[in-house]
Amino acid sequence: MSSGFGAAAIVLAGIAARALGWLPDEFWQATPAELAASLGHSATSAGGLGRDDLERLMESENG
Repeated sequence: MSSGFGAAAIVLAGIAARALGWLPDEFWQATPAELAASLGHSATSAGGLGRDDLERLMESENG
């Protein structure tokens, strides 16, 4: 797995497991907004992920 999106998702899954007691299925079924809200962050404070950022992540993951 590259050091892009996949690696970051694994780290977030571990954080959700420790901080929220979530099982892996609960993490993978949650939306980013649900994860942020569960961790006490508002979606507006994070600024969200723009289309350009998403495309850049997808390109780096797919090589």
